[in-house]
Amino acid sequence: MGIPKQTTYHELANYFVSLSNETGNLISNLKLQKLLYYSQAWHLAYFGERLIEGDFQAWVHGPVLPEAYRKFRSFSWKPIIDESQNQDYIDHFCSQVVEKTQCELLNDVVEEYFGLTAYELEKLTHSEDPWIKARGDLSADVPSENIICDSSMIEYYQQFVVRD
Repeated sequence: MGIPKQTTYHELANYFVSLSNETGNLISNLKLQKLLYYSQAWHLAYFGERLIEGDFQAWVHGPVLPEAYRKFRSFSWKPIIDESQNQDYIDHFCSQVVEKTQCELLNDVVEEYFGLTAYELEKLTHSEDPWIKARGDLSADVPSENIICDSSMIEYYQQFVVRD
C-alpha cells in the first residue's frame, strides 16, 4: 500500500463533478460539501490522515468546507456544471493525484453516498455524532462556524471501518 497522498479540495471537487458529468447524477454545492466531508471523514478513519486541507464547519445544513463553498457559491442551489470534467479527469485523479487504495476508498464513498440527494445527505450528517457534537447546544437554525474536529470524525467513522 502506498503512502496516502494529500490532495486539494479543488482536485477532489473536480473528481466529483467529473463523476456527475459521466453519470448524469447532478451535483449541487450542498451535495458537493457532503461528498467532500464524507471523503475526508472516511479517509481519516481508514488512514488516520487528512485527504484534503481545511476544517469542516458545522453549518445549519451540515458539514461545509468554507473555501470550497465560496468557490462554488455562484451555482447557488443549481447543479455545478463544468463540461471540461470527464472520465479523463477521473482516470488522472485515480492514477496521478491519489494512491490506488485512496481511489478505492473514494469509490466506496461514491457507492455509498453519490446516489443520495443533497437533502438526504444533509439529514444523514445531522444524525451523526461529529456534526452533532460540533453544533453543541445550538438550535438547528442558528448559524455556526464551529469546527468538526478530525478526532471526532476518526472516533465516529472508525467504528464502521472494515479491514480486509
